[in-house]
Parts: sequence; structure tokens; C-alpha cells
Amino acid sequence: MKRSACLIFNPVAGQSDPEQDLAQIKAILEPEIDLDIRLTTPELDADELAREAIAQGADTIIASGGDGTVSAVAAALVGTSIPLGVISRGTANAFAAALEIPNNIEAACATILGGKRRTVDAAYCNGKPMVLLAGIGFEAETVEQADRESKNRFGMLAYILAGIKQLREMEKFEVEIETEDKIISVTAAAVTIANAAPPTSILAQGPAGLIVDDGLLDITIVAPINVAGAIAASYHLLQSALSGNAAERDDIGYLRARRLQVRTNPPQKVVLDGELIGTTPVDVECIPGGLTILVPQVEEALIAEKLEGLPSLKIESKSQPLENDEGEFLDVLDPTPE
Repeated sequence: MKRSACLIFNPVAGQSDPEQDLAQIKAILEPEIDLDIRLTTPELDADELAREAIAQGADTIIASGGDGTVSAVAAALVGTSIPLGVISRGTANAFAAALEIPNNIEAACATILGGKRRTVDAAYCNGKPMVLLAGIGFEAETVEQADRESKNRFGMLAYILAGIKQLREMEKFEVEIETEDKIISVTAAAVTIANAAPPTSILAQGPAGLIVDDGLLDITIVAPINVAGAIAASYHLLQSALSGNAAERDDIGYLRARRLQVRTNPPQKVVLDGELIGTTPVDVECIPGGLTILVPQVEEALIAEKLEGLPSLKIESKSQPLENDEGEFLDVLDPTPE
């Protein structure tokens, strides 16, 4: 008996041909899964479609689109135990990267067919479900600058260009962070509260690796003195993301907490999973094991050797001599002694 799933498909996500993308998805999945396909529209967005599918008893829900689409569907699934399949077709695809889900259609569909489930944390920010992160200050301004037109035109470069512009216009603010056991007051340019984040979300990379199922939120505070310091801090956080080592600069702080409140003066814009939701203050609480996702059956193996392409490359096979129990060397081609 075939499985069933609801596919929520955003036809305006990314820069590829949506009709070709949908045809490819159907060709791979429909031989094994009965798909109930629902397209997002300006009047009917992804979270509303997801809530309808949940109410109608969907066994699995698949989200195909950019981070906005995927995060909206994921948010609707928090606390339901209904597994989420992800087929990323957006600009940044941060959700897939953060949760180690393949970001090409063929591999993403194979992951869904594999059916392996993983339970990860979620969170609530001012009562709204949060899967990835909430950014205050610099990150929120950057996301606001990278509008749909620039993302369609420049792709991922739109975020980089917006970030460079925000570095030049960097504004600091007073912030108070209250956790269950302390109150922190500091002057900062950015505060990022992460449940999960890919390496490209550099402002979330203060701690040494983000753990998506530890029941805690990771908070990174970036507090540069000037624009030059902001550039240096951003580069250091990028290096931290690539190396997996915690940040080691005096103008970068980080901590973990299950729940926190953030207040700022003046009020700062807040971006939640890639969408602007208003301004501070915010109240964020982790929901341990709040989301079930479909992940690859086997983790991608690390490449231990890569030699092809080197100039003047020559490789000779070198056999290791073998010995028997008496210490006599054996012929590798004929290992049985006479």
C-alpha cells in the first residue's frame, strides 16, 4: 500500500522553473507516495495550507519552496509529531542546511522516500513558532534590505550586498537579556537567538556548534566598537562557523538558555525565521523535541582523499607484503604456500 503525503509547493520560490521542479518532484515521489498537491497563492499561504492538511489528518507534510515556505510549514507542525519532508528551492535554503537536509530536488526526494525520522527542538518567539532563529538589530535590517526583487535578481548575493550596506550604516543599541538565572546589560549591534542555524548565518555562530536537540537556545551578542570592528567580528564568526570552534573576541559574547526575554533601547526590528515580525521586546522559549523531520538514511561521509586534478599526477599501487603464522612472506598473487 502506497504512503500518502501533502505537498505544499510555492510556485514563486527561487529562480528555477517551478513547472519543471514540480514535474521532477512528482516523477520521483508519486510511484511510491500518493501526493495531495497544494500550491501557495498570495491569498493562501503555506502555514494556512499546512493547518488545513493537519486538520484533515495528513500523515506526512512536504514543504517545497524557500526558507519562508519551509519555516511556515514547520511552524504549523510544531507539537504535532507529523513528520516534515523538505524540498528546498529558495535563495538561501538555511533550513535545509541547518538540519543537514540535501538542498537539491533529487536528493531531497530520496530523503523523503527513505522515511528516516529525527526529532529536533523548536521554540516560540512572542507566541510565534520558531524553527531556526530570531535576529535583532543587524540581521533584521539585512533581511529587510534583501527584498524579493533583489533576491530574484542576485540570489544569495542579495543578502551579502544588504549586509555590506548595513555594516556601513551600523547602529548600536542598549540591550538587556534576562534568562532564568541572570540579567545581562550591554551595548550591542546584533543579538541572535538560535534554535538551529547554518554556517551562513554567521551572527548565530558564537558558540562552538549549534545543537538542535539539546533543549536549549544559543544566544550570540555582537558588540563592536566601530565599523572596522564589526567587519572583523563578522569575519571571525565566519571562521568560527567553518572551523566549529567558539568565537574568541572581546566584542562577541554567547550563552545558552531555555528561555529568555530581550529588551532594547531604542526598540529594534526582529526577524523570525527570515520574516520580519515587528520590534523588541521578545520572549523566546525552547520547545524540546517539538518538531519531527525526515532526514537522510546515512550521514554523508567525509571525503578522506582527493587527488584527481593535480598537475603531473602519477599514482603507483604499493602492496604490503603478507606473512603467514611462521613468519614466511606470502606471494600476494598466490597467497597459499606450496
